[in-house]
Amino acid sequence: MPRPADLVEIAARTLAYYNQRAEAFRQGTRDHDVSQNIGALLRHCVAEPPLTILDFGCGPGRDLCTLSELGHRAIGLDGAEHFVHMARSASGCEVWQQDFLHLELPGGRFDAVFANASLFHVPRPALASVLRQLHDTLKPGGVLFASNPHGADLEGWNGGRYGAYYCLETWCRHLRDTGFAELEHYYRPAGLPREQQPWLASLWRKPE
Repeated sequence: MPRPADLVEIAARTLAYYNQRAEAFRQGTRDHDVSQNIGALLRHCVAEPPLTILDFGCGPGRDLCTLSELGHRAIGLDGAEHFVHMARSASGCEVWQQDFLHLELPGGRFDAVFANASLFHVPRPALASVLRQLHDTLKPGGVLFASNPHGADLEGWNGGRYGAYYCLETWCRHLRDTGFAELEHYYRPAGLPREQQPWLASLWRKPE
């Protein structure tokens, strides 16, 4: 597990990885189908639409575009400068440049947070703080969606990116310790044997 002093380097190297490969990443992910994830998020939201949704780790803006086209007020957040510019241009949405270790989120602003393939980049020593800030930025009754590659509670470098890979039980414990109540979880892609489902998706509510 990294020491607190290592966290700045982890963030800087991971963001540099994405900045250097921003266009290739956009091309490689633009056609990924995450409609199951967006549908699950919206199904659990109790607020009247249009919803105010934070796309946490929005990347080049693919899902910002989808959420906006569905009529919601979507705001993006990403730490990679090139992604922020891409997301603003693609979606026309407001996009905040913040890395996950230095968040400045408004309290009680959002009906939902969509964290698709982003929270696994948070090193374990920083995870509780990040989850607390996501909890605080949600309105009472708000919903957090998270999708991460799962694993055996290991973390470390994968190429130029840092990742933490939790099993279901550990991930759920972190969320419950923050005050979230679980709504549902599932593995992706749908319809495949578990060993071919690398992604764990989970949905959580901030109690009213």
